[in-house]
Amino acid sequence: MKRRYEIDEDIRRAATLPGEFYRDVEVYEALRERVFARSWQWVGHESDLAAESAKPIGLLTGCLDVPLVLTRDHEGELRCLSNVCTHRGNLIATSPGGCKTLRCRYHGRRFQLDGKFESMPEFEGALDFPTAADDLPQLPLESSLGFLFTAFEPTVPLRSLVGELEAQIGHLPVAEARLDPERSRDYTVHANWALYLDNYLEGFHVPFVHPGLVEALDYESYRTELFPLASLQVGAPKGEGPLLELRSGSAPAGEQVAAAYFWLYPNTMFNVYPWGISVNVVQPLAIDRTRVSFYSYVWNSAFLEAGAGAALDQVELEDEAVVEQVQRGIRSRLYQSGRYSPSRETAVHHFHRLLTSDLK
Repeated sequence: MKRRYEIDEDIRRAATLPGEFYRDVEVYEALRERVFARSWQWVGHESDLAAESAKPIGLLTGCLDVPLVLTRDHEGELRCLSNVCTHRGNLIATSPGGCKTLRCRYHGRRFQLDGKFESMPEFEGALDFPTAADDLPQLPLESSLGFLFTAFEPTVPLRSLVGELEAQIGHLPVAEARLDPERSRDYTVHANWALYLDNYLEGFHVPFVHPGLVEALDYESYRTELFPLASLQVGAPKGEGPLLELRSGSAPAGEQVAAAYFWLYPNTMFNVYPWGISVNVVQPLAIDRTRVSFYSYVWNSAFLEAGAGAALDQVELEDEAVVEQVQRGIRSRLYQSGRYSPSRETAVHHFHRLLTSDLK
């Protein structure tokens, strides 16, 4: 890269990332390889697949563009496989459903649900066939609280990413949560993906941008905790409303809060409410266009329309509006960079330091 970006470790002295960081095509391409290709990515939930079934997924479509398929065999073992036939590159699974094998519809090549080559018509005369190269490549697949993660070349164990999430919400009825398709949707934001995360990682803007949310959260007691590859924003209740309990480690009793916003580096959020968890995945589509996917996993539907976890669509639209304005602002030749609030923007500072560290 032509320029090295540095963020002072002392937030009291540090300047924010400059506007050109979000406009630089070289930076965008470098982050794709040095951050996204090496990080754990959320790909679903264990309950998404029954025994002897397959579910095609796209890993960061628009950024990494890797077709994958999740499978569960008759013994219940889950795997994450390439969804590209090892013959001529056709996509294999095109829709989720039950199956005993994976079959390419182009020329009939079959694979077992563990990715092993099974059969291929018209190949009787081929020498040294089949070999291991005819099996489907497999990526690591790990689970945390029932949620599934995969990665190409993970630089850290998954536990280092999700450890605090598990410690603080592991006592909640997460195992009972099920996906609610009607409350799950995609949003397109016309802004750089990192600008969207900058906005998410601070509650500083809540009183100015979210008039409805500020009625449910006590802004004065809103706080942020930092972990090596994650952060947590905690929203205390303002007035009456449903609550959830956070715990630290093995503490028998914890803190009653209205909402807990966990961020996992670089682009996954677990927003925990009394009704369940909203998993948000930020997916870069272009240097100035982002897809944000919401997946709602519900364990108590009685609380869906109450407190900080209500009206999530409205909150998202308010966030989009301000982030798209910032995207226009950072294009200005008159803007360079700003400063961090030492009390309100610690998670943004943490995010920027992780990004610039990976760029090195």
